[in-house]
Amino acid sequence: MTPENDAVTEGPVNPANPANPAAGFRVRAQDPSYQGKHPEPRFFYTDEEEDELGGKRMVLNMGPQHPATHGTLRVILQVEGERVVGADTEIGFLHTGFEKLGEHMSYQQWVTVTDRMNYMSAINNNVGYAIACEELLGITPPRRAQVIRVILSEISRIADHILCAGLSGMDLGAFSLMLWAFERREKTYDIMEAVTGTRLTTSYTRIGGLFRDVPDDFEKLITDFLEDMPRFIDELEGMTVGNRIFEDRMRGTGVISADEAVNWGLTGPLLRASGVPFDVRKAYPYSGYERYEFDVPTRTEGDSFARFLQRLAEVRESLKIIRQALDDLPDGPVNIENKKLSLPDKTDVYDNIESLIHHFKILMFGHGITPPRGAEVYSATEAPNGELGYYLVSNGEMNPYRVRVRPPSIYNFAVFPKLAENMMISDVVAVLSTLNVIAGELDR
Repeated sequence: MTPENDAVTEGPVNPANPANPAAGFRVRAQDPSYQGKHPEPRFFYTDEEEDELGGKRMVLNMGPQHPATHGTLRVILQVEGERVVGADTEIGFLHTGFEKLGEHMSYQQWVTVTDRMNYMSAINNNVGYAIACEELLGITPPRRAQVIRVILSEISRIADHILCAGLSGMDLGAFSLMLWAFERREKTYDIMEAVTGTRLTTSYTRIGGLFRDVPDDFEKLITDFLEDMPRFIDELEGMTVGNRIFEDRMRGTGVISADEAVNWGLTGPLLRASGVPFDVRKAYPYSGYERYEFDVPTRTEGDSFARFLQRLAEVRESLKIIRQALDDLPDGPVNIENKKLSLPDKTDVYDNIESLIHHFKILMFGHGITPPRGAEVYSATEAPNGELGYYLVSNGEMNPYRVRVRPPSIYNFAVFPKLAENMMISDVVAVLSTLNVIAGELDR
């Protein structure tokens, strides 16, 4: 039997091409008329190739195991000598299906998944998701819960920024900066542990409020933190600003203009370091941020050093917000009174049959929180790395019909190939560290 006779179409005959009836439809691979087209890669992944002048170009892999990638990221570099002439990125090494899990879990259950996307600032993910659900349901949590969310979110922002700054120093050889940053981050984790019961993945928010109220010594914990952190930021700045080696490695690398940053969809410190004063907390206030006085610092250089200084400036603004929020903290409940939406206190669940019934009615399959069919919402908050958005669609059941997340890291990582071109290999490490890419946000 000839190959032509062996060709079998998987659909109706295409009348537009009687000479080749299978054209335009899926056919078996052995059909000689099949002309599969695939997009050309940005460059071929070969060990070595020659350019038009006979020079050698080599392809180097950074990651997904390289320590300078700070996670399971793969960066493919095409180099001529020590200079990068092409770059590409690859994600998918940490794929966990967070969004699809959200469509198979109840609204309350998915709180525990949100903080796994960015484990560096888990509480910010918790708060962003809770606000999205509350907007979907048309409810507002108590004032005390909102202020506590603000305080913890800003503490988490500080922890994220100082660790990014410390790791930037480590990547350039200043190992002490990383050790100092980790030590101070542990102090923020002490607060998180006292409030939420855990240090890393907090799972603290609930739709309509919080898991529980803050401990009795909360004010002292925050006050001590506010006294210690400014001194540390001054020390960190003193070790880097004016340090000739550090500045020479950072200045002029990974430059992105304001227009380019906007076009690439960058937000957060990266956008503001390029001169665009956009902050979700100012543009679209939530949780009472409009009550607090703070600035939106910016830089104009748009390089790695600007991003480093930008994060230090934002830490100082976060300290201002925490001071004001602590003075603004009112008495009262931390959860809404609606028993159909708010989980009862765990102590009441153990001791009170009515609370136990409410608990099960919210969590049992076929019950729970059920927003109106067709309701949808996109809600954005200012996470440490930029705009963190949640898109939720309800079909009237206890699980969301669709969950999509707009994480800042995927935009930050997407721009990296552009920043890496024409840089030295050593500069690639410096630039990547200031992007602060979190792999859990990429592979959702």
